[in-house]
Amino acid sequence: MSVGFTVKYYWYQVGTADFLHSFFSTIAYNLEECKWGSKYPVIMKELYNGTLKNEHINLAIEEVDLIVQQLKKFSPDHVIWDIDDLSKRPPWGDNISSDITDLSNYFVTSDGDDLIVILKHALEKGIEIKSDVNIKNI
Repeated sequence: MSVGFTVKYYWYQVGTADFLHSFFSTIAYNLEECKWGSKYPVIMKELYNGTLKNEHINLAIEEVDLIVQQLKKFSPDHVIWDIDDLSKRPPWGDNISSDITDLSNYFVTSDGDDLIVILKHALEKGIEIKSDVNIKNI
């Protein structure tokens, strides 16, 4: 089963649900002091819960830009696979590409694309076509 972002009929592939949860877990743990949504409520609460309303997309883009700036300060070994079980590790362990230099470029989709870039494309498409952005399993 794969998870991704949908904007009306547009699909933006991410990968597994565990992988996407890891992205949000990493943000909550490293940037929000384990207080989910305390600094980035639009991304961490609204989007994570499944639907980001179109009228909040500009705020979401601002949050993503701040998240990227902050994630650049953390080395890849600070990744959190599951904030609810910190003993869990990514299935690939520490075997990552040398192209991954920090947490801002750690998350690569199953299609080989940067997750944050894909997220921003989905957000921009939502603005363009005046649609909500959703997280869907297929």
